[in-house]
Amino acid sequence: MPCPSKSDDLVFFVNGRKVIERNVDPEVTLLTFLRKNLRLTGTKYACGRGGCGACTVMVSKRDPLSTKIRHFSITACLVPICSLYGAAVTTVEGVGSINTRLHPVQERIAKSHGTQCGFCTPGMVMSMYALLRNHQQPSEEQLLEALGGNLCRCTGYRPILAGGRTFCVESDGCPQKGTGKCCLDPGGNDASSLHRESDICTELFAEDEFQPLDPTQELIFPPELLRMAEKPEKQTLTFRGERVTWISPGTLKDLLELKAKHPEAPLISGNTSLGPAMKSQGHFQPVLLSPARIPELSVVSETSDGLTIGAGCSLAQVKDILAERVSELPEEKTQTYRALLKQLKTLAGQQIRNMASLGGHIISRHCYSDLNPVLAVGNATLNVISEEGTRQIPLNEHFLAGLASADLKPEEILESVYIPHSQKWEFVSAFRQAQCQQNALADVNAGMRVLLREGTDTIEDLSISYGGVGATTISAQKSCQQLVGRPWNELMLEEACRLLLEEVSLPGWAPGGKVEFKRSLVVSFFFKFYLEVLQALKKLAKFMADGHHYPEISDQFLSALEDFPITGPQGVQRYQSVDSRQALQDPVGRPVMHLSGLKHATGEAIFCDDIPMVDRELFMVLVTSTRAHAKIISIDSSEALELPGVVDVVTAEDIPGTNGTEEDKLMAADEVLCVGHIVCAVVAETDVQAKRAAEKIKITYEDLEPVIFTISDAIKHNSFLCPEKKLEQGNVEEAFEKVDQIVEGEVHVGGQEHFYMETQRVLVIPKAEDKELDIYMSAQDPAHVQKTVSSTLNIPINRITCHVKRVGGGFGGKVGRPAVFGALAAVGALKTGRPVRLVLDREDDMLITGGRHPLFGKYKVGFMNNGRIKALDIECFLNGGCMLDDSELVTEFLILKLENAYKIRNLRFRGRACMTHLPSNTAFRGFGFPQGTLITESCITAVAAKCGLPPEKIREKNMYRTVDKTIYKQAFSPETLIRCWNECLDKSSFHSRRMQVEEFNKKNYWKKKGMAIVPMKFSVGFAATSYHQAAALVHIYTDGSVLVTHGGNELGQGIHTKMLQVASRELKIPMSSVHICETSTAMVPNTIATAASIGSDVNGRAVQDACQILLKRLEPIIKKNPEGTWEDWIEAAFEQRISLSATGYFRGYKAFMDWEKGEGDPFPYYVYGAACSEVEIDCLTGAHKKIRADIVMDVCCSLNPAIDIGQVEGSFIQGMGLYTTEELKYSPEGVLYSRGPDEYKIPAIADVPEEFNVSLLPSSQSPPTIYSSKGLGESGMFLGSSVFFAITDAVAAAHRERGIAEDFTVRSPATPEWVRMACADRFTEMIPRDDPKTFKPWSIPIA
Repeated sequence: MPCPSKSDDLVFFVNGRKVIERNVDPEVTLLTFLRKNLRLTGTKYACGRGGCGACTVMVSKRDPLSTKIRHFSITACLVPICSLYGAAVTTVEGVGSINTRLHPVQERIAKSHGTQCGFCTPGMVMSMYALLRNHQQPSEEQLLEALGGNLCRCTGYRPILAGGRTFCVESDGCPQKGTGKCCLDPGGNDASSLHRESDICTELFAEDEFQPLDPTQELIFPPELLRMAEKPEKQTLTFRGERVTWISPGTLKDLLELKAKHPEAPLISGNTSLGPAMKSQGHFQPVLLSPARIPELSVVSETSDGLTIGAGCSLAQVKDILAERVSELPEEKTQTYRALLKQLKTLAGQQIRNMASLGGHIISRHCYSDLNPVLAVGNATLNVISEEGTRQIPLNEHFLAGLASADLKPEEILESVYIPHSQKWEFVSAFRQAQCQQNALADVNAGMRVLLREGTDTIEDLSISYGGVGATTISAQKSCQQLVGRPWNELMLEEACRLLLEEVSLPGWAPGGKVEFKRSLVVSFFFKFYLEVLQALKKLAKFMADGHHYPEISDQFLSALEDFPITGPQGVQRYQSVDSRQALQDPVGRPVMHLSGLKHATGEAIFCDDIPMVDRELFMVLVTSTRAHAKIISIDSSEALELPGVVDVVTAEDIPGTNGTEEDKLMAADEVLCVGHIVCAVVAETDVQAKRAAEKIKITYEDLEPVIFTISDAIKHNSFLCPEKKLEQGNVEEAFEKVDQIVEGEVHVGGQEHFYMETQRVLVIPKAEDKELDIYMSAQDPAHVQKTVSSTLNIPINRITCHVKRVGGGFGGKVGRPAVFGALAAVGALKTGRPVRLVLDREDDMLITGGRHPLFGKYKVGFMNNGRIKALDIECFLNGGCMLDDSELVTEFLILKLENAYKIRNLRFRGRACMTHLPSNTAFRGFGFPQGTLITESCITAVAAKCGLPPEKIREKNMYRTVDKTIYKQAFSPETLIRCWNECLDKSSFHSRRMQVEEFNKKNYWKKKGMAIVPMKFSVGFAATSYHQAAALVHIYTDGSVLVTHGGNELGQGIHTKMLQVASRELKIPMSSVHICETSTAMVPNTIATAASIGSDVNGRAVQDACQILLKRLEPIIKKNPEGTWEDWIEAAFEQRISLSATGYFRGYKAFMDWEKGEGDPFPYYVYGAACSEVEIDCLTGAHKKIRADIVMDVCCSLNPAIDIGQVEGSFIQGMGLYTTEELKYSPEGVLYSRGPDEYKIPAIADVPEEFNVSLLPSSQSPPTIYSSKGLGESGMFLGSSVFFAITDAVAAAHRERGIAEDFTVRSPATPEWVRMACADRFTEMIPRDDPKTFKPWSIPIA
């Protein structure tokens, strides 16, 4: 077979247009090709590992066997461009455009307010679009499945689903559907107290205005590709790159010849295993073989005793094949297929299932494989083929362990997998437990099969395999052999658990950690299997031989058999409608769509890295420290500089001005303080060249002592970043002597990664003269970037212009950090005299940028037996990382906000930020409040437990009740706080549901429900007047159109939309006449960070001021011609030489804090709220299901209810992530393990409460803000703790039933590991425990 030296042409279609690529590089992914070569930037780069869905596109191919066209979603970041020969790709640009025609998917996601920052939106659109190409009226289950692989950090998912649901068969938004009642009926949701119910709206968009879905308008499959597919070329295609050769044979014979010639070359199908390994572990293969064009590998055949599935079938196809067989065959034959289907439902996201092949999944033999344990116990056989012929290999423990005698030979390939039918009296089950329900790698999974002797409960054959507890799938063969012949009863169960724990042993240092949790799952899963088989035997009782009795399952145990269903959120959003007398043209108070919503949905919204490449542009890659605390001996960049395309290496010595500040260095000069500390940067012609060069830089270190990672170590070494902050009132010591009881406890809150969808990025363009620079970036504080670049380069601020068009999520992570990246890119631009682009990979972003401060808190609370708290002493320690950053400010805010909603006469709050050798932590939504207030609320639950009262009673008893002063002597009225609390109790039907929860818990031993309601008093703003100033510039042009520029940055929170609403009201012109271009330091100077929830407040006042100045100037003209149009007046003003440009200015709210005296007026106003959540936990696995959440939020007079409700929902879900699934893991050497969506789990669509209701409290008081609206950006974050306290409430119910003493050490997040181990039972008692002194753990707790 000839193998020519030149490359073949790659032919495929993108958005209906033919692409012929000559000299294609196999290392290039579809995402890179779309963005760089075709300039289709709607497809976003967010993680590079297929884990977030931001780069989702649709691929269409003709199936060679069915001859039908298959449309399926894939993640473009993993797809090698060479794999697309003969395929049609559709990107978000090909679906619809603002300029031509919007597709209904794009229209509905935007108009249902499903976009905020908009960075994830094109991926969401493409997942939905691919679904609709296959199912014009999908079911809700299909919609949830389609979106399961897409992450969103802003919206909380509910509005995205609301848009998608409009296509579904039952497009009915009522959470009580099926009951015959509607939650909006009077009394339908116990809704009586929201005064003037007629003024309350529950519709945020009008569904009847949407254009219908018309399938005839879709792009057709290109006829040329159809012809190619019908008469496929059999010749081998070869694509040669610089380092890699991709060979795609046209026949099975050719593939086998190639495999014999290149035995080490892997077969690459979906690239879902090799792709991430090549990216993060640097795996490299010079030859890749693609079996994509070989139909024999996708053949499915059935015999009377089993099913053979081609190894080339995707996991999504396998799922469909199995579902079909399950529906057709008798239940007894499909036990293994049902078990596989159960695992396939939650395995990865839809895009990965569409790409990954069955063969690739099996051959990869990942320890976390969900299918291999089931296939192993189901006695599956691998049909392998080579030039020598075919043979069968059993998929058993020997194959899974990779024993040479039981494995494929290098020249063999996997052709198909045979899965036998199950038989009568044979039972097969599958289990898995992961950090969250969907799209998460399993901590432990299992396949279990038992064959009982006919008519008896005697074990004839038993097979058990586990994943996640070893380097590969582990088979418990010895245990199974010893149990054969035993009856299926309690004695066997006890013996099986003992044997399994002996055989499936996990060392204390095992990779992945969670060792005791994994051991407990080994036996918990077997217990579940034991119950499932008993339940199945019950159905077969009539076939049992005489005299055979099997154990009955107690009714209390039955719920252990049910898995939590995957559901999407339904709910009601309530807000106050505008006054009927308000002019129709006045948009304030109406649910106006996000200004960029449609552009987000079409991919036409331009983000920083979507800016086209400029002339002579270079790419910068950062090189970071691999040591936690060391002296830099030398930096050797000689090898890097020799590589092609490398222009220069930038070090601290190249900085002409100052290298940051004394506390916060931009770049390590002589000492590194953490793993991830920036040491130098490479600039090269392309990103690939820069990354390869960065790997060649050799840094020599000399380790230094001490090395501190944990808060306890920092306290021991007296290692602090700033002095202690302290507030005190009353006499704490005296009060402790007079109380009935005292409780002391500890609270540990883990850190949180911002996980904004758009990583940190910047483009610096030096101008030809006067040292001027244009900087385009994704930042919350461009003025700070401008100042930092100025001092770094030692040039005046007026030469530097920072531009921010929009930011793909910030959450505080883009306040201080972008200044570092902007300054380093500017140094590179100055040194090379060329533009420099810096885009952080997700792994580097997570490693370098820090996040929310982990916290350790100690409390001592004194109270009376009736629950009245008399004294509270709290001491907090924050893990600040290696530099000061915002740690002192976060400590101050935490202390100021610690009292939350409670009036306690005697208080002492102390806080310190610890200096550790971890990346510096920084600002994050809520700024200390979400961590600190968890201590306060934990005190409340501890008091409740001691008094034997429900926590809500303790909360009510200690809440502020009358006009009063806070601990820092600021006066306020708690009237709205109490209204929110009562409203939330009422809206959530709290008391009746609390009784139902208690009833459920009495009847169920292994599942428990919990409920919690928390109040909130959140202070808005910065504690300094100068930080509340704002400016705006408004121009009116002679055609009457208006341009508004202000100092706020669009982060997804809708600030630009709100500013247009303000300008529209003030100038009395339609919003369509007003435009906002970007935020620029040249237009509005000396701006303040868009943070602390007050961006819309202060900038709104500045825009209002500018508009009023202009109207004042226009007054004489309007008086003279009252009947004239706006355009007439503007024309007349121009003729009369009246200035049509004005600067608006807001001097800011007065705010100050005197820490010496411990008093001040640090905050302009408060936002109040309350949230009630209900959850159900599985005590055997630690999994939980969020059943319902009700939020009542005081917004006073909302500027835009759709945006404000979106902010509340998004921050609540982000807070829920902080308290339940988001867990940062560090090695004992200070290396962050969790550096991508695979290891770090932010909430996904299936994590949102099943019923999710938000009410904006009707206005009562008038704060000193724009149109009496309030800033809601951060406050909802803490309300997510209601989910945490509901989980701890469920755990407490398990404790009471099991007689376990209440533990007053609180740990957040409440992960499945924590929940399972807290619900101690006979199975957790069985597991072996290691002495921590005898081994080095895989990870260390840093809080």
